Amino acid sequence: MGDKSDYWFEMVEYDLETAKALLLTKRYLYVGFMCHQVIEKSLKGLIAKQCIEDAVPHIHSLTKLAKKAELYHEMSEQHKDLLDFLEP
Repeated sequence: MGDKSDYWFEMVEYDLETAKALLLTKRYLYVGFMCHQVIEKSLKGLIAKQCIEDAVPHIHSLTKLAKKAELYHEMSEQHKDLLDFLEP
């Protein structure tokens, strides 16, 4: 069986391709949603890879996930603003 993070990163690739397809059809609201999904799943994949905990948290907050992945305090203000912008 593969690494638990493999699942998350495979979903990231799929969601990114979906976002690109939606962008081509000018479905901008859903592009934003898919971008949120890409970042959320990337952070969850990183958490799984780091073995921070056995179960990846069932949350959708990008800020909380970035903190759980121990990245938030290393992020620039611009990156933090992007997380805030993509929050629902």
